[in-house]
Amino acid sequence: MYYALILLSVVMFGSCFAMNDTYRKMRGSSFKISFECSLIAALPNLILLLALNGFRFECTPFSLVMAVLSALNGLAFSFCSFKALGKINLSLYSLFSMLGGMALPFVQGILFYGEQLTVAKIVCFVFIVFALLTTLEKGERKSGTIYYIGVFVLNGMSGVLSKIFTATDLPKTSATGYSLLANIATLFIAVFVLLLFRKRKTPAHTPLSVGVAAASGVVNRLANLLLILSLVHVDASVQYPMVTGGTMIVSTAIAFMDKSRKPSKKELLSVALAFLGTLALFVIPI
Repeated sequence: MYYALILLSVVMFGSCFAMNDTYRKMRGSSFKISFECSLIAALPNLILLLALNGFRFECTPFSLVMAVLSALNGLAFSFCSFKALGKINLSLYSLFSMLGGMALPFVQGILFYGEQLTVAKIVCFVFIVFALLTTLEKGERKSGTIYYIGVFVLNGMSGVLSKIFTATDLPKTSATGYSLLANIATLFIAVFVLLLFRKRKTPAHTPLSVGVAAASGVVNRLANLLLILSLVHVDASVQYPMVTGGTMIVSTAIAFMDKSRKPSKKELLSVALAFLGTLALFVIPI
């Protein structure tokens, strides 16, 4: 069941990637716009998470600290993603985002939580690294280096924070209660920052842009909640390579629906390698 939840989250993350890029194309990639997107996304999430948690509010000191850290990490990642997508192509963005999302939790799980380093995990890790490397293209602009390094580290930190929360023995909320706390923290931080930058003009919202941002936020929050629930039962060093390889496959499937941008041979090769790496987790017995 938990592997099924991970696979469902993979499909949801792939959809979020497409929606975020659509929003960026509609409104731009400035600092203020990235926080406006985060605020729009957090509003429907508040109602959704309250409903999922039975309209109960949970809080412990540890959960609150982790929720604030998660909110800050998420807002910073959103900003870096918007800036990176405005400077580099999607393949290079995907490389840094997904490699960071896989590598940091993978290493964390093995070094700090005693997760076993198996042949299957090593093979999966190597295949997915090669899959990501095949998406590299020459001639990329280097002015956005700080942003896609940020994408690498911050996407990885999302998994690291989730693992710390699920693995601790300290008093804590439920997974849904934690997601609700993180969403509330995101709302407060986004509103505070937007008030500071209220005089900066941005392109006007449209019903479509608001809808895309809201849908992306809800889907992303639900996908992350599924991963937090799964982390209790599935090693981080298994889960995050699955998410990385699977998201590449889903993103390519979505790209086939876009007639203006069909996947290249290099992208198809990277997806094949990612699929083989993910498959290794299930077919290699050691």
